[in-house]
Amino acid sequence: MKLLKLVPDNTNIGFVKLRHWAFALTALLTVLAVGATLHRGLNLGVDFVGGLMIEARFQQPPQLDKVRTTVDRLGVGDGSLQQFGDPRTVQIRLPLPEQGGAGAANAIVEKARKAMTAEFPGVTFSRYDTVSGKVSGELIRNGVLAVMLAVIGIAIFSWFRYEWQFGISTFVAIMHDVLMTLGFFAITQLEFDLNIVAAVLTIVGYSINDKMVIDDRIRENMRKYRKMDMKSLIDLSVNETLPRTVMTSVTIMLALGALLLFGGHVLRGFTAAMMLGIVVGTYSSVYVSSSLLITLGLTPQAGERKERKSIAAQAERVGPRDDGARP
Repeated sequence: MKLLKLVPDNTNIGFVKLRHWAFALTALLTVLAVGATLHRGLNLGVDFVGGLMIEARFQQPPQLDKVRTTVDRLGVGDGSLQQFGDPRTVQIRLPLPEQGGAGAANAIVEKARKAMTAEFPGVTFSRYDTVSGKVSGELIRNGVLAVMLAVIGIAIFSWFRYEWQFGISTFVAIMHDVLMTLGFFAITQLEFDLNIVAAVLTIVGYSINDKMVIDDRIRENMRKYRKMDMKSLIDLSVNETLPRTVMTSVTIMLALGALLLFGGHVLRGFTAAMMLGIVVGTYSSVYVSSSLLITLGLTPQAGERKERKSIAAQAERVGPRDDGARP
C-alpha cells in the first residue's frame, strides 16, 4: 500500500525570496489586529468583567427589543444582550446584587426565568455564571501575566538554546500569533473568557513546537553546510521539515473541525481560536521567523563558533585536572 504524502519528497519552495512580502503582510495584519482590538475592544466574558451571565435559548429567533424590555422590567439594573452562537440563543448580562451572595443571584435567575417564560413560552436557560468584580480583576491580571511570561520565557530559552537571533525571531512570531488571535476576537465579537486564554496558551505551545523543529534543522544544516549561502540553507531546512509541519497541522485541524461541529456552542470560541492559531502559527514559523534570521544577520559561522565553544567546554570538563601533584 502506497503511503500518503501531502508534501512530495523533492519539494523545493523558495520561502526566503518571499520574505519581504511576508514581512509586509505580517506588519499589515498586526496593525489591523491591534487597531481592531483597541477600537472595538474584546467581548469579555463574565470571567473578566464580573456580574451575572445567563444564556437563554428560545424556540424561535426572538426580537431583541422585546427581550430587552422584559429584562428591564426585572428591576435588577442595566442589562446587556448579545446573540450568541445562533439566532435562537441570547446572552443576558446583569449586574450582581450588592448583598445576598449566591442566594440573591439565584433569586435573580429564577425571576428572569419566570419573566422570560411568560413572554417567550418554551425558553430555557442553558447555563448561568456569576463572578464578583474583585475576582474578575484578578483573572484579567493573571491571564495577561500568564501569556506574557510564557512568551518571554520561550524567547529566552531560544536565545540560550541557539543564538540571540533565534530568541528575537521566536518572540516576534509568537507575539504575531497572539495579536492575530486578539484581533480575530475583536472583529467577530465572540466571547473572550478563560477558555480563550487557555486556547491562546495552547497556540503559543503549538507555535513554539513547530518553530523549534525548524530551528533545530537550521542549526543542524549550519554545522553540515558551513559554506552554503544562508538563504539557500534556510530554504533547505524549511523544505526538509515541511512534510512534518503540514501533516501535523492537517491532523490537528481535522480534530478541531470535529470539535467545532459537534462540541456545542460552549466550546465554539475555544475551537475557533485554536483553528486560527494553527493557521497563523504555521505561517509565522515558515514564512516569518525563519526568514527573519537573515534580516537579523545570522550566518553559518555563528553556529560554528558556538560549536567550538561547546567542544572546548566539554574538553575542559573531561580533561585531566592539574592539582600540582607530581608522579
